[in-house]
Amino acid sequence: MKILITIANSMLKRSFLLILCILSWSFAEAQDPQYSQFYAAPMFLNPAFAGSAKAPRVSLNHRNQWPSLSANFVTSSLSADLYLEKLNSGVGLLLTSDRQFTNLTTTDIGAIYSYHLKISDGLRANLGVQGSYVTRGVNFADYTFGDQINTYLTTGAYPRYSSDQILQGGNNLTPQLKYWDFSTGAIVYGEQFWVGASVHHINQPNQSFSNQNAVLPVRIGIQAGFNIPLDDYMLGNNLGDAVDREKSITPVVHYRRQGQSDQLDVGAYLTYSPIVIGAWYRGIPIKTYKKDNTSIVSHDALVFLVGYRQDNFSIGYSYDATISRLSSTGGAHELSISYIFSDLIQPKRNARPRKGELKCPKF
Repeated sequence: MKILITIANSMLKRSFLLILCILSWSFAEAQDPQYSQFYAAPMFLNPAFAGSAKAPRVSLNHRNQWPSLSANFVTSSLSADLYLEKLNSGVGLLLTSDRQFTNLTTTDIGAIYSYHLKISDGLRANLGVQGSYVTRGVNFADYTFGDQINTYLTTGAYPRYSSDQILQGGNNLTPQLKYWDFSTGAIVYGEQFWVGASVHHINQPNQSFSNQNAVLPVRIGIQAGFNIPLDDYMLGNNLGDAVDREKSITPVVHYRRQGQSDQLDVGAYLTYSPIVIGAWYRGIPIKTYKKDNTSIVSHDALVFLVGYRQDNFSIGYSYDATISRLSSTGGAHELSISYIFSDLIQPKRNARPRKGELKCPKF
């Protein structure tokens, strides 16, 4: 009997989780996945980054958030973009796969176009647009319903499928959604700085699995940074050619707002090529919220990065150390890999900056 009670309790927990998920998907404002290494996923950050390397580029990103929980968040992206010099344009393709909890999946296939405008010798601008086709689904077979529990307790046989009313057609519950999603963005940059803004989900698609209205809120992002070259005497010059070796510190700011939620990343990268290290803070230190009559500052995480960049190849690893009340979730691990095929357009220049290239971090 104890075994039956244990199994029944486990089933009830799974059923309760399903109810929570459905309520969340139907009434709560959905939030986008995120990358801590936001510049390692440039087109995910802002469609205006398409073609910004001024050469063909392929990037891979993977993030595992809250690995200590069974209901964690896993996001992966594969992107490719290139610059069309004769058209002053960049084009790109972005594929993103996201899994939330244990069985809520989203697949996003996006086509991106950006126009590159030369304002003056030292100032340029990119304007980008993105159209994506999104498939979003949940596998209800992974959950246990009340009728299955009752059958198991009375007969000892566990039915594979449920006839619970929540799954019947009268409830307008669908396991899969498909919709179009549109975004835009712009970047203005010079030799050492850049400022960008992006607006995702302009059409605010409905993400509800039931007959409720659960639109995906518009996500607004602002990105900025400044690259400060460091003199040889500050870091030494014992590791190679001073001409090809980048030595710089790059402060960056990344703000985003979606629905009622907002976040700020602020930090810096230190580059002494081929090594890059970085650290930044995520949260809104001047913003508080109430919890059990206590004011809690909106801290999220401290992010630490180590990267390696040699010629056209970049690889980086970062860890999010959670500093909120979710510190027991295991933070987040993130890996990025990128390769720029500059030898296809400038065979003898390789790692040196390409004309008009946006010199923001690669991680």
